[in-house]
Formats: sequence, C-alpha cells, structure tokens
Amino acid sequence: MEQMKNFRLGAADVHIIPTATFKTNTFIIQMNAPLIKETASKRALLPNVLQNGTADYTNRQQIRSALDELYGASLTTDVTKKGERHIISFRMDIANEKFLKDQTPLMERGLKLLSSVLLNPKQSNNKFDPKIVAEEKRSHKQKIASIYDDKMRFANKRLTEEMCKEEPFGIHVFGQEDDLDNLNEANLYEYYKQALQEDQLDIYVMGDVDVNHVKDLISTYFPLNQAKENSGQPPAGSTPALKKKAREVVDEQSVQQGKLHIGYRTNVVYGEDDYFALQLFNGLFGGFSHSKLFINVREKASLAYYAASRVESFKGLLIVMSGIQSANYEKATDIIFKQMEEMKEGKFTEDDLQQTKAVYKNQILETMDVPRGRIELEYHNQVSPNKIPLEEWIDRIDKVTKEDIVKVAGKIQLDTIYFLKGREALSNE
Repeated sequence: MEQMKNFRLGAADVHIIPTATFKTNTFIIQMNAPLIKETASKRALLPNVLQNGTADYTNRQQIRSALDELYGASLTTDVTKKGERHIISFRMDIANEKFLKDQTPLMERGLKLLSSVLLNPKQSNNKFDPKIVAEEKRSHKQKIASIYDDKMRFANKRLTEEMCKEEPFGIHVFGQEDDLDNLNEANLYEYYKQALQEDQLDIYVMGDVDVNHVKDLISTYFPLNQAKENSGQPPAGSTPALKKKAREVVDEQSVQQGKLHIGYRTNVVYGEDDYFALQLFNGLFGGFSHSKLFINVREKASLAYYAASRVESFKGLLIVMSGIQSANYEKATDIIFKQMEEMKEGKFTEDDLQQTKAVYKNQILETMDVPRGRIELEYHNQVSPNKIPLEEWIDRIDKVTKEDIVKVAGKIQLDTIYFLKGREALSNE
C-alpha cells in the first residue's frame, strides 16, 4: 500500500498519497467542527453557496466552463457527520497531465480553481451574493423536505432524534428548516470567516504526483496561515449515554409500508480494541446478505421488505432498519430481538464467521482501491484519537475470534424502538 506523506502547512494538515494506479488526481478538502444546533444549518448551506460563485468565476456557469476546460474535471461538495463532528467536504477529480499530449498544468489550474471556491468567494462588503444565498436556501429547504417523502430516511432521522435527544448526534446533518429563515448573506459570510479561522482543515491529494511539487502548489494557493492554531479537538467518537430503560416511539402516517427501526448502544467506537469484532458482529447480524436479519426476518419469515443493520462507528450506535406491514409489528420485533439474543449466545458457526470476514475484507479492499474511499478511510484516523493504520486492518480482521464477537455482543444495549405506523392499519386492529 502506498504510504501517505503528512505535512502541516499553515493552519491545514496536508496528506499526499502518491500512487501510479490512476490516471486522474483527486483533491479533497475536509473542514471539521463540532456538530451544534447553532451552526448546523449554516454549515450545511455554506458549501452550496461557495460552489455557486467566486471572485474569479462569478456564477455556476463560469465555474462549470472552467471545469470543462480542465478536461472535464468534476467538483462536488458534501456535508456529513462523524460522531459529533460536522464535516464539510470539497472534492475535485481531474485528469493527470502526465497522461495527456497537451502539457497544460492541469493540477496547478485545478488547485487554483479549488482555492478560489474555498478562499475567494463572490462577496461584496463582507456579504455573499444575496441571489445565490436566496436560491440555495430555497434549494436546501427542498432537500430537508425531501427526507419526509423518503420514509426510510425519515425513520432514521426520527430514531436518531429520539435516541440522542440530549446529545449533539441527534442534530440532523442538514440542520433545521426553521433556522434557514434567520440566515442571510451577511451572517452566513460572517460564519464562513469564522469557520475558516476555527475549523480543523485537512487537504488530501491522491494520484501520480511529485510530493514536493504538490506541497509547493498548496503553499501557494492555500495560504491559511491566518487561522488560529488548532487548540486540540474533542474526538469524533463520543462517550455513550448512560444506560436507561429502552423507549418505544410510534409515529403514524398514511404509509403502506411500516418502518421499524431499532437503535442500540454498542459502547464501542472507531479505533478501540473491539472495533473489528463489532464490524464482524454487524456483518453476521444484519450487515450482509447472509446475515441473520436478512435470512430469518426477510427470507424465512417473510416479515420484512428489507431487514438490515449498520454501525455508526464514531458514535457507538447499531441501527436496525426494516420495512414491514404494520400488523406484523410484534412478530417482526420478536424475531429481530431473537436474532440479537442468538448473537449474544454465540449461535453462529465458524463458517458463518469466515464468510463474513471474506465479505468484509473484500469490501475494505474495494474501498481502498478508489481514491475517494482510500481518503475516507485515512480520514477516520484524522478525526479519531484512536488510530488504526490501514495496513493493519486486514490482519486485525483475521485475528478476530468467535469469542471476541460474543464478548462485543455482550456490550450492546437496546436503547430505542421507533415505529412509523400506517394509519390504515389502525382500522384493522
């Protein structure tokens, strides 16, 4: 595996992964800050405003034209959460000039454009362009509203809100629609300046590149020295809430398919000794197509349209998701709980474990084979106090035993059962 080179340049941590595997270069900028209600909507809106106009490229069309001139480079933004950290991402994929007859300095021009988007936005008198802000607020409200229409996403949102009511993790990554009404071109620009000063910035470059050349270009185009020295960040993984009695929350809507989503506390976060045992537990329980939930709830009992589980690695949560007929709520809940009990009792075979290891390792290797995936895995170590070098992952997966999985299962505690029930089901009861 190619070794990553790390530097501190001004206020940013720079990570360069030289590799001859790809004919493109990938640049990713991550801006990391605490997930809090007061800034969630601002942070979710900000990257969309920034990619709509800069001082050099005054509208989206000009930015698109500039990308087309760079052999069809792409620029995307995103906002995610890792535990109780709120992450804004900018990503550019661009052809590597080494493989073109035309020796245009694409990498330099790409970094210059990316710098313009991040550091030189379209503004006047310390205010963003009011038309861009108004348009993006409208668009963002639609994005938040669309969660209601996608009932699986809606059920996940409601489960998280109920489960983590008193914790930052309960805040949605897009923020709140009501908070957008208070945002304008002046206070959003003020927050943008604050974020540049206070966020932890990480810049990743992956491709067939010369490390020193990249370092020089980033020093030139990302002069971030003005930012405050990072005073140490709370980790992305957070201390799980104290054990409390499991809660049941039921919402009713006119839906044909009920959504039964169940939240557990795993008491394990990324980087801890039990991390890989937990990942394999999840693969056996509900993460893969050979898992207990898939086979027993969906296939054998035919109780669910879908039944799966996933781990929130930086928060220490296990989320079970299933789509069921509302009348089957009790049966589905019982059979899901039974699968959890069987995992705690070690009722799975060595063959099951080996199959799960093979699928999980394959998944990791596929992720590492894609620049975006490799950078994402490396970034895990940047936001966590507990680091696991990527070259150790496969070996550590191989070493997990059945006893390790039973032990990690014993730490898992039921927290919240959320059920989105179809109204029409009420008349049948």
